[in-house]
Amino acid sequence: MSLPEVQPLYRRLAGLIVGIAALATGLPANADLELHPRLQTSIPSHFPAISADGLSIQEITAPPELPLTIDLTLRSTDLWERLRNGFAMTNLNSDLVLHYQQWYQNRPEALRRMIERSRPYLHHIVEELENRGMPTELALLPMVESSFNPMAHSPAAASGLWQFIPATGKRFKLEQNWWQDERRDVMASTSAALDYLQTIYDMHGDWHLALASYNWGEGAVKRAIEKNEARGLPTDYPNLTMPNETRHYVPKLQALKNILGNPETFARLGLPFIPNETYLVTAAASRPMDVKTAARLANMSLEEFRHLNPSHNRPIIKPDTPVILPADRLETFNENLANHHAPLTQWQAYAVKSAERVGDIAARLGVSSSELIQANGLPGNVRLAAGSKLLVPGNGNSESMQRMLGMESSPAIIQPEPKKSRGKKKLSAKKSSGKNTAKGSRPTAKNTKATASKKTAAKKPVKKK
Repeated sequence: MSLPEVQPLYRRLAGLIVGIAALATGLPANADLELHPRLQTSIPSHFPAISADGLSIQEITAPPELPLTIDLTLRSTDLWERLRNGFAMTNLNSDLVLHYQQWYQNRPEALRRMIERSRPYLHHIVEELENRGMPTELALLPMVESSFNPMAHSPAAASGLWQFIPATGKRFKLEQNWWQDERRDVMASTSAALDYLQTIYDMHGDWHLALASYNWGEGAVKRAIEKNEARGLPTDYPNLTMPNETRHYVPKLQALKNILGNPETFARLGLPFIPNETYLVTAAASRPMDVKTAARLANMSLEEFRHLNPSHNRPIIKPDTPVILPADRLETFNENLANHHAPLTQWQAYAVKSAERVGDIAARLGVSSSELIQANGLPGNVRLAAGSKLLVPGNGNSESMQRMLGMESSPAIIQPEPKKSRGKKKLSAKKSSGKNTAKGSRPTAKNTKATASKKTAAKKPVKKK
């Protein structure tokens, strides 16, 4: 046997002899071992004691078994969590943000009411944003614009959740006519608002500038950017010169994002939970339908129906116009509509044959004048010209209504009040030197002059001879 093969054998025998010697001398199992310092650092300083019966038993639990596949489409039941997961805008840090964050937190009750108003609409807005790949912070913008009041109307004639002015509404295909104002339609205005926001984001490439444009106008923001470029100044949102309303606009949104995006702050303020479930759906009838009838078919109160459908200006909904319903009322509405064979409207058209006041028409038809004024959007008990048409309660005559439904503007022609003839005023004659003046109490210029001459002559002293 060669030397290299013998050496490992000797080493094994030596190790065996040392082990037997240690057992023979009764070395404790937990005796301190003197090891090289470098080895001591890698070994725990204390080992669990070993029982006399043998080694201690420690149970090691198996790791949880992972599923073979992960469902990435599984969504949270909390809409706020879904909203937070879609936050994608750059955060704005400024004193104004801190100011409004504190302002909202100091008014938790107002914040709760605003969130409750958002409950029917928020899920639809978040879903639309996700479908377009847009930041979900934008779902909070109606809180800044209208406090989620779909009937909000500003002094600048902006209207609805998203506060469209008439010109911008028309630009983004929102109908504004005698029958309906889609700026107040939750679904139509949301689609238009997101179209507009995407357009101005594509123009600037920055969401803060897009929001400034939404509030101030893209032309104004563009001019402010050009001014800064000409001066060699930064062109981002914080460095532009802008009106105070626009300067405070983005910080308000950022403050709401900071509060609602923080689960701890959200819980501390006791803000309402909103389930991550579809709330709004649409349905339509092929015939004209009263607003009251639509509410009854959906088994809803008139107030609740109008809250979801604030865009209708008249008591009648035109054929094939979508109405917005809670998802759990859709089946009820469709079933009741299919079983409703009577006319869906109790209004009909009335043609004015000769000029007369609304109050006179109402008295002749046996209805209140206030009802006719409200139904037709009139400013009061005005005088209507011949050829005007009115909505009046009746039997729902479809022939007379059909012509009226095609009118986009008011069919009522308001006639100016006739001017009252002003006769010559008979004034009491004024006596002057025992004679009446020919034209009332004021003397003519000629008489005035003559009278003045007489008074002057009377005042001259008589010369003594």
